[in-house]
Amino acid sequence: MFKHAQLESVKAWIGDPAQRALPLHARVQRALRQLILDGVLDVGRPLPASRALARSLGVSRDTVESAYAQLHAEGFIERRVGSGSFVSERARRLPGRGQPRPAPAAAAPALRLSRRGHAMFDGGGVHDFPAPRPFAPGVPDTRGFPLQTWERLERQVLKEHGARALLHSPPQGVEALRRAIADYVNLERGARASAERVLVLTSSQQALALCAQVLLDAGDPVFIEDPAYHGARKAFDAAGLACVPVPVDADGLCVERLVAAPCPPGGAAPAVFLTPSHQFPTGATLALDRRLAVIEWARQRQGWIIEDDYDSEFHYAGKPTACVQGLDAHERTIYIGTFTKSLFPGLRIAYMVLPPPLVAPMTVARTLMDGHSAPIPQLTLARFIEGGHYGAHVRTMRAVYAERRDALARLLREHLADLVEARVPAGGLQMPCVFVRDIPEREAVAAARRAGIDVLGLTALHASGRHEAGFLMGYAAHAPHEMEAAVRTLAEVLRPLCQRPGAASAAGS
Repeated sequence: MFKHAQLESVKAWIGDPAQRALPLHARVQRALRQLILDGVLDVGRPLPASRALARSLGVSRDTVESAYAQLHAEGFIERRVGSGSFVSERARRLPGRGQPRPAPAAAAPALRLSRRGHAMFDGGGVHDFPAPRPFAPGVPDTRGFPLQTWERLERQVLKEHGARALLHSPPQGVEALRRAIADYVNLERGARASAERVLVLTSSQQALALCAQVLLDAGDPVFIEDPAYHGARKAFDAAGLACVPVPVDADGLCVERLVAAPCPPGGAAPAVFLTPSHQFPTGATLALDRRLAVIEWARQRQGWIIEDDYDSEFHYAGKPTACVQGLDAHERTIYIGTFTKSLFPGLRIAYMVLPPPLVAPMTVARTLMDGHSAPIPQLTLARFIEGGHYGAHVRTMRAVYAERRDALARLLREHLADLVEARVPAGGLQMPCVFVRDIPEREAVAAARRAGIDVLGLTALHASGRHEAGFLMGYAAHAPHEMEAAVRTLAEVLRPLCQRPGAASAAGS
């Protein structure tokens, strides 16, 4: 029989909460295997009879027999008819068997990563807000999504395509969806698109990573708005590009600063990243003369314009300005769109409208990332767009979000006017707010998070140290009465911070 300590070790494995997802026989088998690996059970040592061990452990004999059978199949024990079960001679050759476990090192050795790996890790990645807590920016309302319509269209897809819908889709995307996207952006965004120029992706972040890797080499400059969308900056940093900030004012990117920038060394083609329809995070719209100037800059420099049109569906005062891609007769613009904000985040479908020469290189590069997008959601989305459901949903949510934007502005005036100034946007899903008192931004964001509120600090979005501290507040995912309770909580969180000694010196830190 086992010694008392060995038996207790097996019992501890069986009762360990971390192992309870495993069947009982697997827990017994792994406990015995660990005793053999640790050298506690010597080679040739007989194991207890299955009936006796079952009685000691308080389990059935079949459970122990199943554990023994698996140990025998893996070569840890030998079973001899009429003699019982023994630790196998093979166990003698197990690496490190019976040796004392090394003491934990005082300090872990430095992690060896590539330069790109370090850039990605040090940048911290891009974190979505998985749960729609108030006031997570960029999160749409999924409660108003027409699920029954989507379910009906998905059933139609499965009925028509059958098992073919379970296979890989083309890496460029399903043709029906590419055609629906092209028709939509041509009509609604004034784009120059065709199904052949659309590349379906999983996210706008994937589109940015492709642009960084396919269009530019490490060390090449990419001009970005200041402030800028943090996901773009991190994608470019991870690719080893040199991000060159260009200031933003009320009319969008200050294009004269872009035009005055020197040409890259070695004749490299530069690129500029823009959110022209609704600048992130300020909400500014790039003026027409500046759009034309950027297009001319790209023509002269043979550079690229990366246009991120992330939430232009939600414009609350007339129709949004047509996209830059539609104005660019020289085909130097890559247009990026996504359905994450206009439909729901779990869909994971975005797209690029590409200049014809870039379609093949971008598609091939995409195959090295994730190969393709799931065909069933693509086919369902194509029907959703073609049937007019997408346009109807956007129109409905546009009215809902406009009401919620106004409600948040009113609540901020009522409860936080002495602490923050709301910059009410003409569109989008979030509102920039700047502090009018000396409040430490980082501590304010952390304190809000502890209180169940998600806001995005503005400081990290700026390259320049000359900016106003504050945060972005999303208003799309919550009804006015839900926002009112959250605004009251936010006021309770912020007021103690501005009254603290030394808050002035910490503001914006």
